[in-house]
Amino acid sequence: MAGDESVRRGLADYVPLALLSLVAGAATGAVGAEFRLALDAAGRLRDQLVARAHDGPPGGLPLIMAVCGTACLVAAWLVRRWSPFAGGSGIPHVEAVLRDGIAPASWTLAPVKFVGGVLGIGGGLALGREGPMVQMGSSLAHLIGVVLRRPWPESRALLAAGAGAGLATAFNAPLAGAAFVLEEVLQTFDPRITVATLTASATAISVSRVILGDSRDFQVGPLPNVPFEAHPIFFVFGLAVGLVAVVYNKAILGAIALVGRIPLPVEARAGLIGMAVGALAFAWPGAVGGGDPITQALLTGGPDWTLVAVILAVRFVLGPISYAAGTPGGLFAPLLVIGAAAGSLFGTGCDWAFPGLGVPTQSFAVVGMAAFFTGTVRSPLTGLVLVTEMTGNVTLLLPGLEASAFAMLAAEALRNGPIYDSLREALLRRVRAG
Repeated sequence: MAGDESVRRGLADYVPLALLSLVAGAATGAVGAEFRLALDAAGRLRDQLVARAHDGPPGGLPLIMAVCGTACLVAAWLVRRWSPFAGGSGIPHVEAVLRDGIAPASWTLAPVKFVGGVLGIGGGLALGREGPMVQMGSSLAHLIGVVLRRPWPESRALLAAGAGAGLATAFNAPLAGAAFVLEEVLQTFDPRITVATLTASATAISVSRVILGDSRDFQVGPLPNVPFEAHPIFFVFGLAVGLVAVVYNKAILGAIALVGRIPLPVEARAGLIGMAVGALAFAWPGAVGGGDPITQALLTGGPDWTLVAVILAVRFVLGPISYAAGTPGGLFAPLLVIGAAAGSLFGTGCDWAFPGLGVPTQSFAVVGMAAFFTGTVRSPLTGLVLVTEMTGNVTLLLPGLEASAFAMLAAEALRNGPIYDSLREALLRRVRAG
């Protein structure tokens, strides 16, 4: 009898949560897929406007600057007016709700995040889609719990599950979504939340693939196994990437502080940043936006090393400045661009220094994505799983592990905090200050 009672309690604990997670995952997958389609449409529209501005009468540059500036200004206004927690990535806010007990945002967050994200990223800001999708997923899942009057422990599990489903949909990477929730968002293992997150992520991916198709985000050809004698190089590569990640984290926080000191309303600051990005879009359309096309080019070994160096420099500056605008947008996708560019440059250097090494430049680009993610976010398992799922490549798991370990070692040795911890602490200070 005691055993039967235990089974009944287990079913009562898990079955309703799993069923609600199915609903939350389906909602997140559908909204996330539409968000991705909207971002693609906004990017195409921006490129078309730039092309017409080049082909049309004089005055094309001011027009593009005005369009991009206005898009970013409106995005910042939406955040300030309707949902202050919708600015930036949103992941620090989700972590603060789950780990620090601040109140979840209102229902207005999801529409503000959706529209503001399309305007900001579509306006050319170097921001990622994953932050908005994580926060929208968590908001939708929590709303389901509130509407159905579920107790907070269950609503909390749904909120975490929605976050994982959002990341899974953002990169078509279901395992990475679950790993991210456990390793980064919660930083602990909870069986209930694990069940909810896996269920929601699987459902979200199933729904999003109906809308978007099931192809991987990045197409990478077969890459050979790394020969034994080349493995030490990946430890060195990891150290170098870890140092770059520390500088990038400081650049993000520094840009936020610098822009925040400009004596203008937040909308005006965002508009000025948008205008500057518009000028860059006019001069070099491929350099702006989330950066997936750049990453894809790097993973196929297309650009010459000089162009890769320019890409790395431009995106290293553009990412922090874009984030400082305060519009909805994440950090993951820009991190992948920088990691791939750093890996491509390092691989080119190895080709010069060690002819006949037998490691393609693309292999360093793939490993660089995981290692730079680890150095910045400090979530190595999520980075490795994410990159593996996005590229479909498993031959580089060991080099990726080696580089990620030493990237994390470098960042920790320099006592540089993970970027989301730093952003979450800043958010908590603002909340507590009223």
